[in-house]
Amino acid sequence: MRGSTRQYTSRGPHSRAPQENPEISFTVVESDTLLPFLLTHLRGRGRNKIKAMLQRSQVLVSGKVSSRHDHPLQVGDTVRVNLFKPKDMQPLRGVRLVYEDAHLLVVDKAAGLLSIATDKEKHETAYRQIQEYLDQGAVPERLFIVHRLDRDTSGLMLFAKSEKVKQEMQDHWKDYVSQRVYTVLVEGSPSQPQGTVTSWLRETKTLQVYSSQRPGDGDLAITHYQVQKTGAEFSLLEARLETGRKNQIRVHMQDMGHPVVGDKRYGATSNPIGRLGLHARVLSFRHPVSEDMLEFETPVPPSFLRMV
Repeated sequence: MRGSTRQYTSRGPHSRAPQENPEISFTVVESDTLLPFLLTHLRGRGRNKIKAMLQRSQVLVSGKVSSRHDHPLQVGDTVRVNLFKPKDMQPLRGVRLVYEDAHLLVVDKAAGLLSIATDKEKHETAYRQIQEYLDQGAVPERLFIVHRLDRDTSGLMLFAKSEKVKQEMQDHWKDYVSQRVYTVLVEGSPSQPQGTVTSWLRETKTLQVYSSQRPGDGDLAITHYQVQKTGAEFSLLEARLETGRKNQIRVHMQDMGHPVVGDKRYGATSNPIGRLGLHARVLSFRHPVSEDMLEFETPVPPSFLRMV
């Protein structure tokens, strides 16, 4: 088995002195499982250190984070190891760091936490917590939000460590982001097990988004959905965004006659889980610097599953 390495030109917040490449990758040429493979290729690191790297989401297999020591490897798989070691810090509140390299961070935000500051709340935000995390590094770094989630939506968010990377991804979003998948808990049961909702969305002066079937009356919005589970009163759907408009899923679920649980603004009459039934579960994109495809996934909140 042999591997190849790649070095980024910039260094991350955990860099304290000139050191080994911040990222290394290997190509699998013989079937194996992940822990033995890493023990062979990461010489000088013991079993416990490698297990800790797995737990800290520092290892990706073919672009997807893996924390399983017995993850099966097939010929042709690419194993990437992020050698940044998270620093000692105060626990984050309502946000979990999923991935970090010299250019990007992916976090898992809890429902109830703002993405960025508002006029009413400037401190308890995902942005501020991650910036404080970066401030603890030896090398000062700035943080830039690439996209945001509603306060009551949980799940995966993407941040950049430079304005250049942020602007590149925002300006060419469709070229970089290949998949955004949400788990949605809705009222009732859709008549069709899967389908597509298409409309044009426009925002009013009161910040309410409404849907129109008249072409050109707002921004085109396309949502693909599939029913995963159905209970007596609620259903669990998977929604894939073809476009990323503000409140798109919430409005389209209302259009279907099955509003998102807890979404009084868009027609919901119940709130059995005490939050919005919307979770950004999967985020897949092409890295703007390395060009590698990365995919991240978070579990469906248990409160969603209990309803179905």
